[in-house]
Amino acid sequence: MRDLASDLRHCAINTATLGFREPIEVVIDAVARTGFGAIAPWRREIEGHDIRAIARRVREAGLAVTGYCRSTYIPATDRAGFAANIEANRRAIDDAAVLGAGSFVLVVGGLPAGSKDISAARTQVAEGTALLHEHGKARGVRIALEPLHPVYAAERSCLSLLSEALDICDRIEGGAKDPWLGVCLDAYHVWWDPNLARDVARAAKRILGYHVCDWLVPTQDVLNDRGMMGDGIIDLRAIRSLVEDAGYDGFVEAEIFSTLNWWKRPIDETLAACRERFATAT
Repeated sequence: MRDLASDLRHCAINTATLGFREPIEVVIDAVARTGFGAIAPWRREIEGHDIRAIARRVREAGLAVTGYCRSTYIPATDRAGFAANIEANRRAIDDAAVLGAGSFVLVVGGLPAGSKDISAARTQVAEGTALLHEHGKARGVRIALEPLHPVYAAERSCLSLLSEALDICDRIEGGAKDPWLGVCLDAYHVWWDPNLARDVARAAKRILGYHVCDWLVPTQDVLNDRGMMGDGIIDLRAIRSLVEDAGYDGFVEAEIFSTLNWWKRPIDETLAACRERFATAT
């Protein structure tokens, strides 16, 4: 495995880790000052601002943009809603192109309001992914499906398994040698999967991003009580070994939702902790 202790340029910070408390310009400068190689901004920090100026600030700070987070949920109660969701994501992909993002991250959504039909939601996800793949390829932006832990299936993502995401990729793009559609692996969401080793090896060139944090036991909130790397029960080194053995040589990205802990701390303190844990626990 790569030695993250000696070269933070392989490491990235997803801006969610810092709690969305500071303007994106402040966050960019802090991430660069700490020595990381890349940043992953969220739409809530970008939309409505001068995106070209933000992209220029990232470049001047010497940072890459790993992924642009995240998609509007795809499933809807009717075709008009579905079309609106796809159009919102097309606009976000256009912004990802301006930022020079390595990928646009699809968190696909769960059941539309009032629905109990998860099969129909999954059908919409597959259709929407195909449409966004076409738009992303035209704009030079790769699309990364992110499977989420099944606890989120109803509200955030009916896509729970890495194998499901890869099946969608294969149906849409076949055995592409240089894929425009792939997956973003988040250790928080996939650590429990008994088929993880098999499916990471299958993913290979389709791995477009790799996120890390930790699963705390006990956890007080499955969304917003994620742990700093090394504070929980995920074998992060074992998972990174699988990912890198599959051929992934991109950034290792910290993404930590933590309203109870890290989002209360100064961002420089959180960044310093990430720097130390990339070296010792990731």
